[in-house]
Amino acid sequence: MPTARPAQLNFAARAQLFAHLAAMEQAGVPVERALLSVSVPLGAKTALASLQTQIAVGSDIASAGLRSGLFTPLDATLLRAGQASGCLATIYQRLAERYTHQAQQAAALKSRLLLPGAVLVLALFIQPLPALVGGQLSGAGYLWGVLWPLLVLGSLYALGRGLYRRREHTPAGATRALDSVFARLPLMGPALLRRNLRDFFASLGLMLEAGMPMLEALPKACAVISHAPLRQRFSAVPLAIQRGQTLAQALAALTFPGQGLALGLIRSGEASGTLPASLLNYARVETQKLDSLTEQLTTWLPRMLYIGVMLWMAYGLLTGAGFGPRLPVELG
Repeated sequence: MPTARPAQLNFAARAQLFAHLAAMEQAGVPVERALLSVSVPLGAKTALASLQTQIAVGSDIASAGLRSGLFTPLDATLLRAGQASGCLATIYQRLAERYTHQAQQAAALKSRLLLPGAVLVLALFIQPLPALVGGQLSGAGYLWGVLWPLLVLGSLYALGRGLYRRREHTPAGATRALDSVFARLPLMGPALLRRNLRDFFASLGLMLEAGMPMLEALPKACAVISHAPLRQRFSAVPLAIQRGQTLAQALAALTFPGQGLALGLIRSGEASGTLPASLLNYARVETQKLDSLTEQLTTWLPRMLYIGVMLWMAYGLLTGAGFGPRLPVELG
């Protein structure tokens, strides 16, 4: 069955969906019954109906959710690992917490962009006003001067949102064209790699904690990595484990952000017999670092935008036609 078009679900709706599934799974409610009480936005009703139909004919939740467009490939990969290791409720809860964080961060960014956004709209109306009053700009020209920047910004927003959705729904294991570009950016690159590493170590820790053998869990954890070059590097880890190396020894041959802390925790976990807990602890540390980076971004991006708008507005007023009298051109 082909994969349907991705459902229109925002972060908050995804968090609510997985929180509901986690509660139902912990209560022992079968998934087909749990889906009957799921509430999704109107744009995702068709995807939910498709998911319910596939579950009714015997499909597993991960595959059915992916084919219906309700789950992303990363969601499906994590859920398959949860199904294989018997910790499906934990994966549901982890996904709910992740999307809750993303919803909170998105809401914080939007609220902080309200003021600079309002100043930008005000500037678009004020900046060409001197030329209009001075007779150098017609009413239609003034209106076009106000509207075309808004149209450009709206198009860029729609393009960025479309590219993000396309990236999130790229099939697992496929190469994402923009990943190589993002990985070279000063802030986004390290954040992208750390997010993939967090997903890898968290998934591996959960599967080992549920009793899955290391050689069986590693390929599933590697499949969670969406960044193709990083996934290719980590694909050598299962081979090193097969040759008799420990996980710390296998990872020491690689290079990745946060390697020192990861190796220290893993060596400690291997020595004390608490490797799953050490992996999950490292994943929590990476989550805190990612949250801190996102908080800094949501704090400084609106400020930089606000400063840029104010400077542009001041420049337009100082170099525009102005309200004062001006000499005729032939006398200037």
